[in-house]
Amino acid sequence: MPTLFDPIQLGAIHASNRIVMAPMTRGRATRDFIPTSLMVEYYRQRACAGLIISEGTGISREGLGWPYAPGIWNKEQVEAWKPVNQAVHAEGGKIICQLWHMGRTVHPSFHPEPISASDTTAPRWAHTYNGKQPYAPARALPIQEIPRLLKDYAQAAKNAMDAGFDGVQIHAANGYLIDEFLRDNCNFRTDEYGGSIENRIRLLVEVTQAVNKAIGADRTSVRLSPNELIQGVHDSNPEALFVAAAQALSKEKINFLEVREPRPGENNFIMADLTDDDLHAPIAPAMRKNFKGHFIINGSYNGQSAQQVMKNNEADAVAFGRPYISNPDLVAKIKNNIPFTPDDANTWFTQGEEGYSNY
Repeated sequence: MPTLFDPIQLGAIHASNRIVMAPMTRGRATRDFIPTSLMVEYYRQRACAGLIISEGTGISREGLGWPYAPGIWNKEQVEAWKPVNQAVHAEGGKIICQLWHMGRTVHPSFHPEPISASDTTAPRWAHTYNGKQPYAPARALPIQEIPRLLKDYAQAAKNAMDAGFDGVQIHAANGYLIDEFLRDNCNFRTDEYGGSIENRIRLLVEVTQAVNKAIGADRTSVRLSPNELIQGVHDSNPEALFVAAAQALSKEKINFLEVREPRPGENNFIMADLTDDDLHAPIAPAMRKNFKGHFIINGSYNGQSAQQVMKNNEADAVAFGRPYISNPDLVAKIKNNIPFTPDDANTWFTQGEEGYSNY
């Protein structure tokens, strides 16, 4: 079986190893959602990864509601991403842009009308420029606006390629817009985008098709998070739902599917109020069997457990999130069995170099 340190061809993207840097929101862009020089250095330092998946990057003003997060919908943002991608490429790395629409978790202080699959309100609190604020009710996206949404995704993908990314990832996980359409506890639609599993995966498939058409399936990937209750989003029959999603994405011939599946005992800030009892049994194994393409798993692995994943043929590569915050040399540390440097959660979303580019 291949190891973490063997190369892999992910569609049009040749990765030098199978250690992937997972997308992580870090809050170092400007208030106009424009990448900064600090981000150039941060991503350059981590180019040892076989592939970097960028932090969530807004596809539109409507879809972005996180302080100091970057976007990819206008010329200024495209131009500011170019030095980031050039720096990664100069170090021999590859990087793709995660396309993000936050759905009902966009606070009105960012955009006056958050949208979702149905008229619902996200639980807990939104991060805003004025501290944590309660979420506001979202409006159900009218069916006549879906073509406009698909166009936003397609244009964002084109912009990402213009900015020098090697491809894109459609963020369909973590309780954001596409995930809100997928799950039956927040999708109460009675049209062709609600009700049955086939209907609830329709938006995911249509977004994937729109992005494939814009830049090619060999540069398009998708992220899903099947087994957790996250940001108030869950499903009554997740295995059937996500196996169907994996089968549908397989038909679209995307270059890989990344599955984020927390494991019992994991310390995840998004799940701060939850326990292991809130996790469903692992669904990734069934998804892997039903996805005829490269399969990447993400579950807070360390070097040893990730290598065991490869030995067991549970995935074609392993994505690491938090370890990459404080270990820009993660590949070397795993290869040489060097302990990971711990990160400081207090600096995850601050705007300076501390806890970002100074590890």
